Amino acid sequence: MGVFYKRLLRPLLFLQEPEKAHDYGVAFLAALGRLNRVCRIMESWNQVSSGRPIELFGLRFPNAVGLAAGMDKNARIWRVLPALGFGHVEVGTVTAQRQPGNPSPRIFRYPEFEALVNRMGFNNDGAEAVAKRLKLQQKQKRRSIPLGINIGKTKVVPLDKAVDDYLFSFQHLAPYADYITINVSSPNTPGLRELHAKEHLSELLGTLYTANRSRAKKLGQPPIPLLLKISPDLSFAQVDQVLEVMTDIGLDGIIATNTTVERSPRIASTIVESGGLSGRPLHARSAHVINYIYRATGGRLPIIGSGGIHDAASAGATMDAGASLVQVYTGFIYEGPFFPRDIAWALAPRHSGWL
Repeated sequence: MGVFYKRLLRPLLFLQEPEKAHDYGVAFLAALGRLNRVCRIMESWNQVSSGRPIELFGLRFPNAVGLAAGMDKNARIWRVLPALGFGHVEVGTVTAQRQPGNPSPRIFRYPEFEALVNRMGFNNDGAEAVAKRLKLQQKQKRRSIPLGINIGKTKVVPLDKAVDDYLFSFQHLAPYADYITINVSSPNTPGLRELHAKEHLSELLGTLYTANRSRAKKLGQPPIPLLLKISPDLSFAQVDQVLEVMTDIGLDGIIATNTTVERSPRIASTIVESGGLSGRPLHARSAHVINYIYRATGGRLPIIGSGGIHDAASAGATMDAGASLVQVYTGFIYEGPFFPRDIAWALAPRHSGWL
């Protein structure tokens, strides 16, 4: 199926403008999701077990491969994705207010590097609308894989009001999430990455941590796991500061990494569009950051590795660097719909006692 996709379907899709091709893909998956019997058959065929579920921050993942935020911004297709082999899905990024994102064109392909550049700018329907959609979906059937919800800052909200902005999204979306990811690392919202700084990050994470605990106590339930998604462009001194804040507050895990604004000399003359670079060129840096975090925390902080995973070898290298799970997105676009199944299959022995 992978060969069929790359030789026939991908060339047809790549004739389309990238965002239009993305919209076609989402529409197709949404239509597939309405075929319940077909999805059940596909899930039984494609869902790879890791021998035993992977247990991480109180959740059980059937395999190590998840879909990163960005594909399903508005929680329209996540229910169909187990049928393609995903072991978890992260929707979003969702902001408190509905926003259109940055002007088009805002996605650019670089097939020779198996890379994308995006400057989408958190285009989404807003936290209230996404929460209503999730509430309706929750009534349909029990979810078979964990659902993460990625939240970010509304563009028009100033940095000194960012905490309230994130808190609004958390309060609306927490009832439908298995975990919440706090995104301070997109390069496409002006000023967002300033939230990595210790003074901003302490206030933001502390407020969300307290709100999470208060909500859990009120409901008589365990708190929802809170994760932080960081940039690959931080210095290691900056990573140390982020880890210090996370440890002091007691966050549950980290996603490393988001897209990069850096361009190596090898690609700088070709990849000239501004925005976040993802895909194969990001992998080495992402894996390096993951390994640094793993060593700095003595392996005690759960890491979801994301960035440049394009085949079984790069997925394995991300796990070997210290990740407990991986997330893919650009590789999914380049390798096809059953890429998650293939990666999950390749990684399964690592969690079933084979090694």
